Amino acid sequence: MEEHWDSHAALAALAWQLEAGVTDAVCDDPIDRFAAAEEAAAAPERPQITGLPPKPAAPPPRLPEKDPVVEASAAAGGCADLGALRAAMEAFDLCDLKRGAKQLVFADGTPGARVMILGEAPGRDEDREGLPFVGRAGQLLDRMLAAIGLDRRATGADGVYITNVLPWRPPQNRDPLPQEIAMMMPFVQRHVQLAKPDVIVLMGNISCQAALGKRGITRLRGEFTQAFDRPALPMFHPAFLLRNPAAKREAWADLLTLRAHLNERAKP
Repeated sequence: MEEHWDSHAALAALAWQLEAGVTDAVCDDPIDRFAAAEEAAAAPERPQITGLPPKPAAPPPRLPEKDPVVEASAAAGGCADLGALRAAMEAFDLCDLKRGAKQLVFADGTPGARVMILGEAPGRDEDREGLPFVGRAGQLLDRMLAAIGLDRRATGADGVYITNVLPWRPPQNRDPLPQEIAMMMPFVQRHVQLAKPDVIVLMGNISCQAALGKRGITRLRGEFTQAFDRPALPMFHPAFLLRNPAAKREAWADLLTLRAHLNERAKP
C-alpha cells in the first residue's frame, strides 16, 4: 500500500530524524565519490567573467631595513685617510639631513694639528660655504683662538683642526636628534682617529652629549675629561657667547686652561 505524506507529516519525520542525530542523507543507489572528483578535474575550465576587477597582486616581500649605525660603522671603518672618510660621508644616504642641506660640511684647518675642535652642526653660512665655523660664531672663534696663539690657517704647533658632530645643517638650525647623532658618531670617531689630535675641544652641549653622553655645558666647561681616548675640554659654543656676552669671562678662563695644557705637553 503506497503511503501518501502531507507536508506536515514530512516535516515531522524530518524533525524526528534530526532529533535522532541524522546528519547526512543516504540515497537508494551508492555514489562513487572518487569518480565524481576525477570527472570534475577533467571538465574544461569555465570561462572567466569579464568586467570584474583583476585580483590584486601579492605585495612584494619587505626587505629588512638597514641599521644606520651599523652601516655608518662599516663605512667609516674602511677609511684609511681623511679623503676616504669624506668620500664615505658624502656617499652615506641614511641620514635625512642630507636631503635638506646644500652640501656636506667636512672640516677646516690643519689636519694633524694638536687641537681638534668638535662643534655641533653647520648653520646657514656653513651650509653655503661648505666649511665649519665661518659665520659670526666662527669669526668669534677665530678671535678666541688668536688670543692664545692658535690659528686654523697655521701649520705646525699653532694650527687647529675644526669639524662638527653633524656634517649637514639641520632644518631651521634645530638641535640634532639623538638618532642623528648616533648614526654619525662612527664617522666622528674615525675622524678623530685619522686626525690624531692631542686634545679635543668640545664646543657646546651637543658636542658634549655626543662625545661624553652628558649635557649641561655650564657645569662641564673648563674641566678636562676624556673623549675618544684623548683629553677633552668642554667649552661654551661661540654662538652662546654671542647671545650671552657675560659668559666670555668663563670662556677666556677656559682658553687659558687649554693654552696651559698645550704648554705642559708641548712636543719636542
